[in-house]
Amino acid sequence: MNLLEVDNLQVNFKTPDGFVTAVNNLNFNLAQGETLGIVGESGSGKSQTAFALMGLLAKNGVIEGQARFEGQNILSLSDQQMNRIRSKEIAMIFQDPMTSLNPYMKVGKQLMEVLMLHKGMSKAEAFEASVQMLDAVKMPEARKRMNMYPHEFSGGMRQRVMIAMALLCQPKLLIADEPTTALDVTVQAQILTLLNELKKDFNTAIVMITHDLGVVAGLCDKVLVMYAGQTMEYGSTEDVFYQPTHPYTKGLLQAIPRLDTEGEILTTIPGNPPNLLNLPSGCPFHSRCEFAEERCIKEAPTLEEYQVGKLRACHKSVDWGMAS
Repeated sequence: MNLLEVDNLQVNFKTPDGFVTAVNNLNFNLAQGETLGIVGESGSGKSQTAFALMGLLAKNGVIEGQARFEGQNILSLSDQQMNRIRSKEIAMIFQDPMTSLNPYMKVGKQLMEVLMLHKGMSKAEAFEASVQMLDAVKMPEARKRMNMYPHEFSGGMRQRVMIAMALLCQPKLLIADEPTTALDVTVQAQILTLLNELKKDFNTAIVMITHDLGVVAGLCDKVLVMYAGQTMEYGSTEDVFYQPTHPYTKGLLQAIPRLDTEGEILTTIPGNPPNLLNLPSGCPFHSRCEFAEERCIKEAPTLEEYQVGKLRACHKSVDWGMAS
């Protein structure tokens, strides 16, 4: 049984200029202990998908579709009902830990609040449990850090605090919104190792939102490639990396710098993502696709399963020569 099932998720925003379609009929599922990577360029709808699932959309956001967590559609819940689920059942690591932590409160107090609110612990119990979780995320001198403010931590340490806060109630689902973006490569590797260890220790399902395909390769079981709010390709990490069948996926993979080639010219995807206020007809990627035909301009491709567990939205046949 799947822990999370998302069916035809659509997120629109009412703006003075009209409706912005940030997420367009998104479908995926996630089992307990499984990790899904959602990848794509900035503006592809990754973060808005996470905010919709957490009930944290801006007030001008409108949601359609369903997201069933343990069989219950969480998109239809009130704020009060979602507050009972957040942190306890579903937790989120935000992109920038410095803006997510309260700069006026000591880190320990912010951690303890979660346990006192959701678990009903006393201050003493919450303090000890928070120290234990900081130890679990490899925070040096965890007990001492409880009495420090966020600005006294490095970027990597602040991110560890955010991960600890998200895991305090041992949620079944963890949504990580680009948790390594603001970190240097060494700390990134440490955070990914940490998430892998925590996934095994707590059997937590993870939705990893990122634009870094290297992060996906090291952590995720499945990959969903998004563009202009839509699914372009979906499958196991191994299949998507080694047998990409969509031109956009291929472009993302080719844009990764290689260490085994000297003097290589960095490959880029030409053009820019479309305006979400005025999406083009046909395939949203057609203006940037080197394989686009007349049909691609006029007719939107359907997301179809071409093999068991593998989905793609492209008019080209699967065996059309996607040689890397």
